[in-house]
Amino acid sequence: MQQAGAASRIKDIAQLQAARDNQLIGYGLVVGLQGTGDGLRNSPFTEQSLRAMLQNLGISTEGGASRANNVAAVIVTANLPPFASIGSRIDVTVSSLGDATSLRGGTLVMTSLSGADGQIYAVAQGSVIVSGIQAEGDAATLQQGIATAGRLPGGAIIEREIPASFKGVGGLVYQLRNPDFTTAVGMADVINAYAEARYDGPIAEARDSTTVAVRKPERADLARLTAELENLIVETDSPARVVVNERTGTIVIGNDVRVSKVAVSHGTLTVQINETPTVVQPSPFSRGVTAVEPLTDITAGVDGGQVAIIDGPDLRTLVAGLNSIGVKPDGIIAILQGIKSAGALHAELVLQ
Repeated sequence: MQQAGAASRIKDIAQLQAARDNQLIGYGLVVGLQGTGDGLRNSPFTEQSLRAMLQNLGISTEGGASRANNVAAVIVTANLPPFASIGSRIDVTVSSLGDATSLRGGTLVMTSLSGADGQIYAVAQGSVIVSGIQAEGDAATLQQGIATAGRLPGGAIIEREIPASFKGVGGLVYQLRNPDFTTAVGMADVINAYAEARYDGPIAEARDSTTVAVRKPERADLARLTAELENLIVETDSPARVVVNERTGTIVIGNDVRVSKVAVSHGTLTVQINETPTVVQPSPFSRGVTAVEPLTDITAGVDGGQVAIIDGPDLRTLVAGLNSIGVKPDGIIAILQGIKSAGALHAELVLQ
């Protein structure tokens, strides 16, 4: 029998189908910036929004051109959690829409957040927290992180609830975050084993690799049943997979990756070019001129080149075999691709 990957709680590997987030979006203004806001000539929508806000506050701009550069137009996004009630607060993220250089020290003016149906579900306002910094001088610039995006922890108040009748349904539907038939069937078996002792009968069924349906017993409370089931321990499993990122040189090898016995040789061709020009002087009292004579020295060599036998019955042996060749991560990535092409890598190779 194949060993399972890990033991996890149901709440960590699956989520309720009815308990889903909803994305919210809005357009607003951040004020109070120290000259790092939008250039109103380059971002006309910022000036239009500023005029509209001032008119709503009863202030007439009299058609004059504004030169304020402490205002920035932003897109405000948030996730509305399931079963959220009116008056509770959620976190929001603001991102600059114009040519502002920093949102540090700004305050988001009251902004309505709408869902996909166009209805307003929350209103955001408050001080923007920016983790990135940017400093520049006449000859140098220092930037760490992103200064044109920030967060407002608890910056939005929910004004409308999403209709939800959790206790009105006849059961629960769990969706696995990592679809797998072995995990789904094992999860259903664990729930049924618990239900046999508690409710005198099975209540769970694995519909596919993603969905596990749970029937509500007649004498059970649905909220209490959910709390009882989500802490049950399930042995999870996952397909064998190797993930490589050629840009960063990152290699992630799953625990169940196997490699058939194969011989691997890896060598890197190194070409070195040295330019050592020499100056040639003419003979005394001659009509010659001083000239530069080029001199090029080209050498080529191959580093490494040893042949190693790689046999991966488990993860530790596979990693030890790859390290025995003594190559860098980019070389190991090339070796893994070659082993996959040879049909000796018994896993899915994911390139990022």
